[in-house]
Amino acid sequence: MHVSVVIATRNRSVLLARTLRAVAAQRWPAEQMDIIVADNGSTDDTRAVVEQCAAAGMPVRYVYVVEPGKSHAVNIALRLTRGELIAFTDDDVQPEPEWVAGLVRAVEETGADYVAGRILPIWEVPPPAWMSPALFGVLAIPDNGTQRLSITADGSCQVMPIGANMAVRADVIARLGGLRTDLGKLDGSLRTGEDHEFFMRLVHAGYRGTYEPSAVVRHLVPATRLTRSYFRRWLWQNGRDVACLERSYATPATRLFGVPRYLWRQALTDGIAALRAATTGDQAQRFASALRIIWFAGYLRESWCARVVTPAPALSAVEGS
Repeated sequence: MHVSVVIATRNRSVLLARTLRAVAAQRWPAEQMDIIVADNGSTDDTRAVVEQCAAAGMPVRYVYVVEPGKSHAVNIALRLTRGELIAFTDDDVQPEPEWVAGLVRAVEETGADYVAGRILPIWEVPPPAWMSPALFGVLAIPDNGTQRLSITADGSCQVMPIGANMAVRADVIARLGGLRTDLGKLDGSLRTGEDHEFFMRLVHAGYRGTYEPSAVVRHLVPATRLTRSYFRRWLWQNGRDVACLERSYATPATRLFGVPRYLWRQALTDGIAALRAATTGDQAQRFASALRIIWFAGYLRESWCARVVTPAPALSAVEGS
């Protein structure tokens, strides 16, 4: 199986060089892999780094994308892919040598249409005492364990593929289109949602996924994200984004004041947990409980403002229309 690796980048040439070296070191035939680096407006020596790698024999191609936003960069890169399987990772990620082989093995052995791999952290500084593993998803380092899992539409598996470590069959992307360009993070914002929306599109269309623990990458966690304010802002924004996306894709649920009843029950449970945590002195539990309430507040805000994301038509994002 030929695999195309897509990496979007912006002004991270040093980190990108490490990522490219790790991808080039895959235990996978070089002739069965190509790499596309989509440079989303870098002003550093990103292009030179990629050209040096190409000159050294790495099967890598460079494309410059002017329109700001990771989604734009990824969608342009998708036009250049040649693989049957499209693997996605980031410019601050270091895949382990068996990463590509693990993704392919998962597809071939399970017949899955998409794969979520395992993500482990590279801490720039030790994590603070108030941060529990339950919050690792905020930092894009969700470790879902060592067992292969089926990702189904019923929600029984809590794994969601994200851009740091996922792969999708090329023919599935051709039918669904790429990432939505009205979502995603821009400079100076914590706006999220493009990975989540793409996942919901996969589920809504009936495609099957699998979590593959042998497809491991290590994701850098910068010290700037290990602050309470970062987590508060991220959870507020994520609550808003999930509310927005669920109106477009989720199965209709019984609602109270515009919010699914089960979320009101969960909010009550979280409120009680926060009160209990306030008396235990466990700062990690106390902070996690407070963040769940902040997430729900963001969900409420978006539910009552009724912002809607319309599902993307097939191929529209990839073709740039």
